Amino acid sequence: MERLFNLDPQLIHDAVLLMISVLVMFAFLSYLLFNPAREFLKKRQDKIRDDIDSAKKDKEEAAALKADYDGKIREIEKEAEAILSEARQKALQNEAKIIDEAKKEASGIIERANRQAELEKKAAADDMKKEIIKVAALMAQKVVNRTVDAQLQDNLVEETLKEIGEETWLS
Repeated sequence: MERLFNLDPQLIHDAVLLMISVLVMFAFLSYLLFNPAREFLKKRQDKIRDDIDSAKKDKEEAAALKADYDGKIREIEKEAEAILSEARQKALQNEAKIIDEAKKEASGIIERANRQAELEKKAAADDMKKEIIKVAALMAQKVVNRTVDAQLQDNLVEETLKEIGEETWLS
């Protein structure tokens, strides 16, 4: 027989047997080792995919929560601005009320001061009249004492009493 590549039949037989045994061993080991390794890798790949999906969901939820919180913050800022605006309006109203009350009080004080000044003016005029009357009475008394005698004085008193009337004199 002729040799193939200068190989003897025993060597070819051994090589074929070796190949068959390697294939059997490969099939047996793939069943025992490769399949669990593939399953482990597949489980790991599924877990990583689930983790990525979970991370995406968490990211979407976080974005939704952030949007919700941003909306709430905007609402709170609007409420705060409304409260501040209302407080400013109330402060302006209170300011106007206080100013009006102060003006009324000031006008009342001025009015009372004017009345008081008028009363003091009248009192001063009355005092002045009294003093003038006293001075005039003293002057008249001195003039009368020098020019009027007792008889003339009694006649003047009686005439004055008659003019005034007894009712006025007695009351």
